[in-house]
Amino acid sequence: MSEMLKNHRTARCSCRNVEFEAIGAPIASVVCYCDDCQEGSRQIGLLPNARPVQDPDGGTAYILYRKDRVKCSRGAALLKNHKIREKSATNRVVATCCNSAMVMKFDDARHWVSMYRVRFQGDVLPLQMRICTKFRPENGDVPSDVPSYPTFPLKFLAKLLAARVAMLIYR
Repeated sequence: MSEMLKNHRTARCSCRNVEFEAIGAPIASVVCYCDDCQEGSRQIGLLPNARPVQDPDGGTAYILYRKDRVKCSRGAALLKNHKIREKSATNRVVATCCNSAMVMKFDDARHWVSMYRVRFQGDVLPLQMRICTKFRPENGDVPSDVPSYPTFPLKFLAKLLAARVAMLIYR
């Protein structure tokens, strides 16, 4: 079986009307504690019938993929961008059928898509790191199960850069 097919994952909304396919190896599996991720998750959690995407400790778990390896395979007409600020380049994409947070993408040239980890079922990439922990809520104790970093660690930035280089080389 080819490596691409072996690394095929599906993310579905709560009511299963919207589905995203991701192929190939993910860039990273992280939990982010930045202010924007906390606020975005909080706002989405307040939508009618939405299920929480924020962990009890204040972080939001994502699996990052190259954007050329992610597509909406069902229910694209049900997707709506949600911005926490009008001029933000960041879109938290919500399935309007059940207000499930699906992906986080950008209006600018960033080359990755952050897929909400809770949308995947079955065998998912294990969590690799916790980032931006300096923003965690005062009452949020960060688990020590994986390395934690107060900002964006060099290791994380290197993974993003390697993915960008791979996109340029292997088009």
